[in-house]
Amino acid sequence: MPGTNLTRDEAATRAALLDVTSYVIDLDLSDATTPGVETFGSTTTLTFTCRTPGAETFADLVDATIREVTLNGVALDPAEVYADSRIALRDLQAENVLVVKADCAYSNSGEGLHHFTDPVDGNTYLYSQFEVPDARRVFTTFEQPDLKAPFTFNVTAPAHWKVVSNSPTPEPTATGATNAQGQDVALWAFAPTKPMSTYITAIVAGDYYEVQDVYEGEHGTIPLGHYCRQSLKEYLDRDREEIVTLTKQGFAFFEDAFGYPYPFGKYDQLYVPEYNMGAMENAGCVTLRDEYLPRSRQPRSFYEFRASVILHEMAHMWFGDLVTMKWWDDLWLNESFAEWACYHAEALATSYDDAWTGFTNARKQTGYRADSLPSTHPIAADNFDLHAVEVNFDMITYAKGAAVLKQLVAWVGLEPFLAGLRQYFTDHAFGNTEFSDLLAALEKASGRELDSWAAEWLQTAGTNTLTPELEVDDEGRYRSFAVRQTAPAEHPTLRRHRVGIGFYESSDDGRLRRTDYVEVDVTGERTEVAELVGKKQPELLLLNDSDLAFAKIRLDERSQATAIARLADLEDSLARALVWSAAWDMTRDAEMPATDFVELVLRNIGSETDAWGVSRIPTYAAQAVTSYSDPAGRAALAQRWEQGLRELLVAAEPGTDHQLTFARSYAAAARSDAAAEELEGLLAGTVSFDGLAVDQDLRWTLLTQLARLGRADDARIDAELATDDTNAGREKAAAARAAIPTAAAKERAWQQAMLDPSVPNETQRSVVLAFMQPGQEEVLAPYVETYLAEVAGTWERLGSHKASVALEFIFPRVLATESTLQAVDAWLAEHAESVNPGAVRYVREGRADVARALAAQARDAQRG
Repeated sequence: MPGTNLTRDEAATRAALLDVTSYVIDLDLSDATTPGVETFGSTTTLTFTCRTPGAETFADLVDATIREVTLNGVALDPAEVYADSRIALRDLQAENVLVVKADCAYSNSGEGLHHFTDPVDGNTYLYSQFEVPDARRVFTTFEQPDLKAPFTFNVTAPAHWKVVSNSPTPEPTATGATNAQGQDVALWAFAPTKPMSTYITAIVAGDYYEVQDVYEGEHGTIPLGHYCRQSLKEYLDRDREEIVTLTKQGFAFFEDAFGYPYPFGKYDQLYVPEYNMGAMENAGCVTLRDEYLPRSRQPRSFYEFRASVILHEMAHMWFGDLVTMKWWDDLWLNESFAEWACYHAEALATSYDDAWTGFTNARKQTGYRADSLPSTHPIAADNFDLHAVEVNFDMITYAKGAAVLKQLVAWVGLEPFLAGLRQYFTDHAFGNTEFSDLLAALEKASGRELDSWAAEWLQTAGTNTLTPELEVDDEGRYRSFAVRQTAPAEHPTLRRHRVGIGFYESSDDGRLRRTDYVEVDVTGERTEVAELVGKKQPELLLLNDSDLAFAKIRLDERSQATAIARLADLEDSLARALVWSAAWDMTRDAEMPATDFVELVLRNIGSETDAWGVSRIPTYAAQAVTSYSDPAGRAALAQRWEQGLRELLVAAEPGTDHQLTFARSYAAAARSDAAAEELEGLLAGTVSFDGLAVDQDLRWTLLTQLARLGRADDARIDAELATDDTNAGREKAAAARAAIPTAAAKERAWQQAMLDPSVPNETQRSVVLAFMQPGQEEVLAPYVETYLAEVAGTWERLGSHKASVALEFIFPRVLATESTLQAVDAWLAEHAESVNPGAVRYVREGRADVARALAAQARDAQRG
C-alpha cells in the first residue's frame, strides 16, 4: 500500500499546514473475548486548525473498514475519500473537526493492537505497539511525530478487565450492557494526556494481574504500576522487589541528572506476550516483553540486561517523550541517547556497576558488526520515508550511537554535557526538535565547537581501526610511539578519537595490573604520542583502555602474545573485555585463525568474571567453529569445542552462571554420540551435575538439541509440550520441530516461517531462529534457491516485522560456500532494483556474512 509509506516531504507539508488541537478516541473492545474475533470499533474525533483555509491534506488509517466520516459536520462517502490507507480531507476551514467511525483489525504480528489468548487459562490480553507508524492501525491519525496533541481515550471493555493508558486509570463505570460472551461491559474514560506524539500513546487491556507501588521523590509521588498475565503472576511477585528498586533508582538518578521532574504523572510497566521488541517507551505506560519475567533460572547477564531495558525506557520519558524529534531522521536523538543514558545510570545508580564492561562484551559488538555490513549508515540516518525508518531501527542507532555518545562525554566532560541536556529539556519541553537544537545546547554548555564532531561521527558511516606503531631501544624503552588510524575504503572518514592508553605489568601475585595510563586525542592518519617516548615497554599495552572510543583496536606483537597467553591474569574486567573484543574482531576480519580464537576461549572463559563475558563470548566461539573454521578441519575443531565445553562444565562451581552457561553451550555444541547420550541422560534424570537444575527451559534446550541431532521426533516433542502447554512451551516446541533434520520437518517449518501470515509473530520468530542448523547442510542445501525465490513477495505477504525477522535470520549463512555466494550475487544482479529495498537489504547483509565467513575459513586453513 503506497499510502502507508509517508515521506518526509509529505510530513513537512502537512506540519506546515496544520496544528492539532486534540484527539478523542473511543475504542470498543467489549467483544475481544469472543473466540475468533477479528475487529474492534474505533471512533476518532480529531480537532485541528489549518493555516490556509481551502487547502487539502489527508489523515491516516490502515487496514480499516470505515463506517462513517464527517468533516466539519458534513458527511463524506468513505468510498470516495478513503483509499490507500489515507482519508482525503478537502476544503479545510481555519478550525476543523474530523470524526471517523471504523472497524479496525486486531493483529497477531505485534503491530497495532495485538490480541492474545493465553493457552494456560483462556484469558485474553490486548496491548498496543505503535512505533514507528502503527497508531494508524487503531485510530485515525496524522501519523508523524511533530503533530503533537493531547489524547483522550474512552475504552469500552469487559468490566472485570484492567485497562491502562498514558493517563492514570480511572474507575470504570457500568454501561448496563453485556458482550457476546454474556460478560458485563464497562467504560474507562481517561483524562486528557499531556501533548504527545501518536507513536507513544498506548492502550493495554485484558485480564492482567496488577500490583502497585509508589516512588516518593524530591518532586512528589509517582505511582508505580506493574502488570503481567495471570499465568505469570508468581514470577512478577518474585521479581517485584528488584524491579521496584531499579525503577526508584532510575527516577532518582534521571530527575537529578536531567534537571527536569518526571513529566507524565504515573509510571506503569506492563509485561506483555508475543512482543516484538525489548520494550517500548509509551509515555507513562511502558510495555515490555514478558520473557523478562523468567520462569526458569537465568544468569546475571539476563538481569543486567533487564535492568538496562528498564532504565532505557525510563530515559525515553525525557529523550523522545518530553522532547521529540520532528522527523525520524533524528531517531538517534531517541535511541542513542536512551541507550547511553541507561548504561550511565546502571553503572552509577544500581548494583550493576560494571555495566560498561557488559556493554563492551556484548552490546557494543552488535554495533561493530552492523557498521561492517553493506547496510551501514550514519547514526543520523537519511530517513526520507517510513520504509527507510523501519529498516534503520538497528544497532547503528542503538549500540554505535551509545558508544559514540560515551566518547562525546569524554570529549566535552560529563558536567558540561549534562548541563547542556538540562537546558535542552527546559527549552523544548513537550515540543519537537532537530539535532541542531541539541547541538546548540551542548556547545553553549561545553564551550566546544561540535559541528565538525557531528559531521565526523553522526553523518558518516564505518568503523576506524587504531593500531600502535612503535620502536623500542636496547633497554626496552619506547624510542617512538604513534597511533595509526585507518578506515575501510568504502567509508574513508578519519575521525577524532579520545583514547586511553594503558600499561599492564605483572604484580607480585602474578596478576596483570595497570601501572600507567594516559589519554590522548587521536586525529588523522598518524598521531604521535610523545608522552610515551622513554617509558619502558609494558608486557601489555592496551589502546582504547577505558573503552572511550568506538573503534577497532589492534595489539602490538608483544601485547598480543601476553594477552593470548595470560588473558585470565588480566585483573580488570573492562581491560579483558577490550582484549576479547580485539581478538573476536581479528577473527571476523580473517586476521586471527578461528581455531586460535576457540582455544583462547576454552583456556580463559572459565575464569572470566563479567556476566556478559561469561554468557556471550562462548557464542562467538561457537560461530568461529561453525562458520569461520577451515571446512577440512571443522569436524576436529567441533569435537575439540564440544569436549572443551564439557570440561568447563565439569570444572564449574555448582550452581553458578558459569555452570549454566557451559551446560547450554555444551548442549548446542553436541555432535558426538557420547555427548548426545549425555544430553539424553540429563533430560531423563540419569545424568546430573551437582548444582545444575534441569528446569523447564533447560529441558527445552536439551530436547531441541536432541531434535537437531535427529534424536527427538514430533511424538517426543508432543510429550514434552503436554507437560508445558503454555505460550512459552508452544513457541519452544515449534522451535524444536524446526530443528529436526528431515526434509518434511524443514518444509513444515518453512511454511510457518516464510509463507503463512497467520502464524503468531513470536512463534514465527522461534521457528526462524531454529531453522538453519550447523551440521544439517545436506537437508538445508535446497533452501538457498528456495530462499532467493521467496524474497520478492515476503514483505507484502508477512508485513514488515515478520518479513524482517524471516529474511534476516533464515538466510542460509550456514551454507557458507562459493556456490552460495554465486547464487546470491546472481539474484542481486537480477532483482536488487525491483524488489522491496528492505528485503534486498537483508539479502545483501547475508551475502556479506557469507563472504566474511569464506575469508575467515581461508585464514584458518593457512594456520594448518
